[in-house]
Amino acid sequence: MSRATAVVIGAGQAGLSAGYHLHRRGFASALTDPGAERSFVILDAEDRPGGAWLHRWNSLTMATVNGIFDLPGFRQPPVDPATPARQAVPEYFAAFERQMQLPILRPVTVTSVTRADDQPDGELLIDSDRGTWAARAVINATGTWTNPTLPAYPGQASFAGRQLHTRDYTSLDEFTGQRVAIVGGGISAVQQLEEISRVAEVFWYTRREPVFRDGDFSPEVGRDVISRVTADVEAGNLTGSVVSYTHLSWTPYALAARQRGALVRRPMFTRIEPAGVRNADGTLTPVDTILWATGFRAALRHLDPLALRNERGGIELRGTQVAAEPRVHLIGFGPSQSTVGANRAGRDAVHALSKHLQPANTSTGAEHAMVRNQGRP
Repeated sequence: MSRATAVVIGAGQAGLSAGYHLHRRGFASALTDPGAERSFVILDAEDRPGGAWLHRWNSLTMATVNGIFDLPGFRQPPVDPATPARQAVPEYFAAFERQMQLPILRPVTVTSVTRADDQPDGELLIDSDRGTWAARAVINATGTWTNPTLPAYPGQASFAGRQLHTRDYTSLDEFTGQRVAIVGGGISAVQQLEEISRVAEVFWYTRREPVFRDGDFSPEVGRDVISRVTADVEAGNLTGSVVSYTHLSWTPYALAARQRGALVRRPMFTRIEPAGVRNADGTLTPVDTILWATGFRAALRHLDPLALRNERGGIELRGTQVAAEPRVHLIGFGPSQSTVGANRAGRDAVHALSKHLQPANTSTGAEHAMVRNQGRP
């Protein structure tokens, strides 16, 4: 068994931010200095830097992505807007890792987190396909990409065509000449609908009427969205999709889809049949492919042994700290799902973790000075 004071699970934007702030606060590498008083390690399931960005579809470029906030202390280099995000973002993350020399182990798949004993300040055991780590705290930054939402509909198994999820989408070319049902009311659904409509006939299905926001997504709007999501997680409520809080924007791709006549929403179909989908009005729309652009949920199955969820299925947070288990922090979750939110959550989690570990009245002046002087990217 290996030991670290803190184990970070995931090396996407949130996990890298947490690693940066742990290093800034004097936590040593658990890989090279396992006997240090305070140490940390980052366990990442990918085989190289980049997190979920490694798997984005080919046509999602830096011009169409919804902005990538700088990692703390490390500005992004200039990049051609036409560069695929799946190339540019992993290259940026890799450069950050080299610069910061963070203790990252990969590929490591965490299978479960359990309590070593019933002591509230005891160790947590992080089991993985490469052994077990014991830690006093866990910062979970596993995101959502590995937990796609796949609705079940009557007759789904009978469909003779192809079904795929957003995470399986690679290029519009594979849909040339087809009739495609696109299901979902989020940003990815609109992006993929616009692309596929260039080469195929598309039919857009959503559970609710999509709401498009007029005007820019201003800082004031952003603060309002974050406050509403924060209120939900602090109350232990299940949070909705990102777009349920933000609504859709009239982006260039949304405008292009509207101009092409593709942005025509249909109510959800009632069942799936071998040749297509049965509409709410009883008619059949024949389709070759169903694309489920139905989003993702937080990938937290490995935390299930800790029983963090309440009777409503939500996880109550205080900042990044789980109210029912203060040794566990969730970042890139709830109000910190954006890249800027993930950065701040990494910082806040390390601050709260350090405070939780610090015995009363023993913090040093040097530590206070470090915190006061620390930049707040």
